[in-house]
Amino acid sequence: MRSPSLSGWQRQAKLGDGQGIAGGHRGVPLFAFWLFQAAFCGAAATIVAGGVAERMKFSAYLIYSFLISALIYPIVGHWVWGGGWLSGIGFADFAGSTVVHTVGGFAALVGTIMLGPREGKYGPDGKPNVLAGHSIPLASLGVFILWFGWFGFNAGSTLAVDDGQLIGRVAMNTNIAAALGGLVAMLTVWRMVGQPDLSMAMNGALAGLVGITAPCAYVEPWAAAVIGAIAGFLVVRGVALLDRLQIDDPVGAVPVHGLCGVWGTLAVGIFGKSALGLAHDGLIYSGNPMQLGIQVVGSLSALLFVVATMWGIFKLIDLVVGLRVERDEELRGLDIGEHGMEAYGGFQIFTTS
Repeated sequence: MRSPSLSGWQRQAKLGDGQGIAGGHRGVPLFAFWLFQAAFCGAAATIVAGGVAERMKFSAYLIYSFLISALIYPIVGHWVWGGGWLSGIGFADFAGSTVVHTVGGFAALVGTIMLGPREGKYGPDGKPNVLAGHSIPLASLGVFILWFGWFGFNAGSTLAVDDGQLIGRVAMNTNIAAALGGLVAMLTVWRMVGQPDLSMAMNGALAGLVGITAPCAYVEPWAAAVIGAIAGFLVVRGVALLDRLQIDDPVGAVPVHGLCGVWGTLAVGIFGKSALGLAHDGLIYSGNPMQLGIQVVGSLSALLFVVATMWGIFKLIDLVVGLRVERDEELRGLDIGEHGMEAYGGFQIFTTS
C-alpha cells in the first residue's frame, strides 16, 4: 500500500534527520519556514481585498485581515500541511490551490456579497457597467511580477534545491499553465465580445497559475497545459456568471482564486501520478476515482469552512464598526475619506459655496 501523498514541505521534513523543519542538514530553519508560511498567509488575506475593493472601510479591512490570518488560514493549513485530517487521508495540495487560493477566493465571495455592488456598477436593467481601472500598463506589470514570483511560490515549496528534476518540472508546469491560461482566456473573451480583452487575458494567466499550484509537482507538462487552458476558460465564464448574478468583484478575485483554486485541487485527482508522489494515480491513468474523491472531500471541506466562518466574521465586523463606507465617500474615493490623501495629487475637485 502506498503512503499518503506529501506536500513538498512534508516530504522535506521527513527527509531531515529527525528534527523536521526546525533543523537538520536538510531541514529548513524554523524562522525561515515561518517567514515562507507568512507570505502564503498574507497572500490568502490580500486576495479578499480585490473582491471588496473600492467600498470597504479600512478598519473593517484590518480586522478581517487579522482574523483570516490568525484563525482561518492556519486551520486549513494544518488540515493539509500540518499533519491534519486531510493530510491523513492522502489529500494533495503541493503549493496552495486550496490552502491559499480557495480560502482567499471564497472569503472574497462572502465579502463582496455582503457589501453589495459598487455605486453605478449595475444599471436599472441589471446590465453591468464597465468601471475601468486606473492603468492597464501598471496592471500588466503587476501580473508579470506575480508570474515571476509564482516560481518562488511553487518551486520554492520543494524546500530544497538538491532535486533539480523536481524543481524543473514544477517550474516548467507553472510557466506552461500560466501561458495557456492567458491564451485561452484571451481567445474565449474574443469569441464572446468580438475583441481580445487584455485585462481578461491577464486574469487568465493568473487563473492558470492558481490552477497549477496544487498539481504542479504531480503532473506531466502536457497535463499542465490542459489544466492552464481549462482555468483560462473558467475564469472568463466565472466573471460572466458573477455579472449575471450581480455580484460585483472588481478584480475577478472569486473566479481567479476561488473557482480556479477548486479546479486546480480537483486536477490533482484527474491528472496526477502516484509515481510523482500521490497516494493514488489520477483518474485518467487508472480509471480509479479514489484520489479525485479525496480531492473533492478536501476542497469542499475547506470551501464550506471558509464560507461559514467568514460569513460570521463579516457579520460581526458589520455590527461593530460597519463594513461599507458612505455613498459620498465611495464616489469621492476611499483614499480621501479613509486615509486623508489622494493617490494622484491635483485630480480631486473641491467646490466652495
